[in-house]
Amino acid sequence: MSKKDKNKKAKEPQIDEATTATAEAEVKTQEKETKTPEEQLQDQLAAEKDKFMRLFAEFENYKKRTNKERIELFKTAGQDVMTAMLPVLDDFERALMHIEEDKEAEELRKGVLLIYNKLVTTLEQKGLSKIEVKQGDTFNADDHEAVTQIPAPSDDLKGKIIDVIENGYKLGDKVIRFPKVVIGQ
Repeated sequence: MSKKDKNKKAKEPQIDEATTATAEAEVKTQEKETKTPEEQLQDQLAAEKDKFMRLFAEFENYKKRTNKERIELFKTAGQDVMTAMLPVLDDFERALMHIEEDKEAEELRKGVLLIYNKLVTTLEQKGLSKIEVKQGDTFNADDHEAVTQIPAPSDDLKGKIIDVIENGYKLGDKVIRFPKVVIGQ
């Protein structure tokens, strides 16, 4: 075989591929040309309707998502303020415990108790609630924060809460501070 024959055979498949691509394009244009203008307009209308419906659905999802985020933001908007107020609440509770021991400061105790109740009421109106934990409750690592373990005074208190060091609080349904407890071994 001569070089010319080899080159001719090598070029033939390329020509076939190019002609098939051109033929396919011609078939598509012929299909478009065979469609009546009404059918072409119907196809365009269907494509535009599909784009519109997808865009509309995407916009509806966006509205739902932003509304949900806004509601969550309003629910927890005061979380930083509430978290900052918790140490003040703890100090009030400690002060009330120590004032009760002093019998001479009865008027002071009444004033501090009045302010404490007002603060608690205001915080509760804003969504803050105390997590109730008592001595003898079963310890759960998901709901409590163990500060330390001490030998249980009795066998029935093993693995249970012996003392509550710091109260826990929730803002709405979200825990903003877990109760700190001492558990028995």
